[in-house]
Amino acid sequence: MSDSIIVVKLGGTEGVDFSAICADAVEILKKGQKLILVHGGSAEANALGEAVGNPPKFITSPSGYSSRYTDRKTLEIFLMAVNGKVNSLLVEQLHRLGVNAFGLSGMDGRLMQATRKDSIQSIENGKRKIIRDDYTGKIEQVNSELLHMLINAGYLPVVAPVAVSMQGEALNVDADRAAAMVAAAVKAETLLLLTAVPGLMRNFPDESTLIRQLPQAQLPMALEAAQGRMKKKVLGAEEALQGGVGRVIIADGRIQNPISNAINGNGTVIQ
Repeated sequence: MSDSIIVVKLGGTEGVDFSAICADAVEILKKGQKLILVHGGSAEANALGEAVGNPPKFITSPSGYSSRYTDRKTLEIFLMAVNGKVNSLLVEQLHRLGVNAFGLSGMDGRLMQATRKDSIQSIENGKRKIIRDDYTGKIEQVNSELLHMLINAGYLPVVAPVAVSMQGEALNVDADRAAAMVAAAVKAETLLLLTAVPGLMRNFPDESTLIRQLPQAQLPMALEAAQGRMKKKVLGAEEALQGGVGRVIIADGRIQNPISNAINGNGTVIQ
């Protein structure tokens, strides 16, 4: 049996094929490979917010990163959609395929401990705005012992991107960076970031400009070129590699056998 662990982050955007990812995970587990799944859920959180009359608001930081504005009401909607629905349905799919999946969020057993940001800065109409009621955080610590305990007991951990603050508050954390922190904590061989594009492109959205190999030293340059959500993936890749992960692959989550495809080097391989 392989002692190495592969951490797979499933994009929360529309188009990513969760069924194909789950079916592929089953085949990989049969070969003795250890896996941890970390998922997003932005599309479900957006849909639920719209349905209950609290549509999502996104803010852009001075450095150009976009994130969900998470006041207390939005946090509760996020918990229902991501920790409740997305996590439970993924676990259900895996159980149907015969895998003993264990759904948990970063709050459970203080799996992911984060610092709540006192205030965040947002740029609106060219003006800088300070926001103080935001429930987002930066992950400081991952309880790797809990993950190893679950894996060694034969479970497949399926992790929702919710962390717990030092004061015990639930916090919305970025799923790509959560996956990177988990991968570093368990000393993963590989971190796969599955998304709704084939990988990092020089000229987004032209798929013929896919970057197949990217040395770690070129990540700062790639960060400049990355558009929108891809910025967080590049940042996550950088954090994972700095944390000792062997390689990071940003790959297509819309296709058949997406995990196997990525492990075989299809996508953007960063090391």
